[in-house]
Amino acid sequence: MQEKADWIFKWGGIVKTEIINPEGLNLRDKVVCINRVAKVVKGGRRFSFSALVVVGNGEGIVGAGKGKASEVPEAIRKAVEQAKKRLFKFALKDGTTTHRIIGRYGSNSVVINPARKGTGLIAGGAARAVFEVAGVQDVVAKSLGGHNPFNTVKATLDGLANLKDPETVLKLRGKAEGETTSEEEGD
Repeated sequence: MQEKADWIFKWGGIVKTEIINPEGLNLRDKVVCINRVAKVVKGGRRFSFSALVVVGNGEGIVGAGKGKASEVPEAIRKAVEQAKKRLFKFALKDGTTTHRIIGRYGSNSVVINPARKGTGLIAGGAARAVFEVAGVQDVVAKSLGGHNPFNTVKATLDGLANLKDPETVLKLRGKAEGETTSEEEGD
């Protein structure tokens, strides 16, 4: 099977343009939430479990997946397997994000602000889990809108996926790496 470098899939508004092989990476996974869900059938209710898991290597590669099964461990295993298929790389600089960004999914938005070294991880719930496995140590994030952890994770991943690397932006503008204007430096 030949792998294409420009392979694209879309999950939660994230467009992935390269395949990341999870086998060579030292991945950590974190369970964000486990829900007991019910299907109503003729004899009553049939219960199963859905799990939301985020996976990352702690160095700027992260992915998320959800799994559903009649047993909790099987649901988590399925979610981890799905998350490994959806890994993507984002711009990470000195343990924080490169710039301020707002990730959106559904009614949820997550405002992600870079922070100085030593600030720590200031984020709540589902967004915090994503930052922990992704390797972001200093960030201030706020979840707005709904409280659904599935949508919050997708909004956080959308924000991280849309981060731009400073060197890439300078190339697009046609400037050399050391060349910046006084407007860009004045913060």
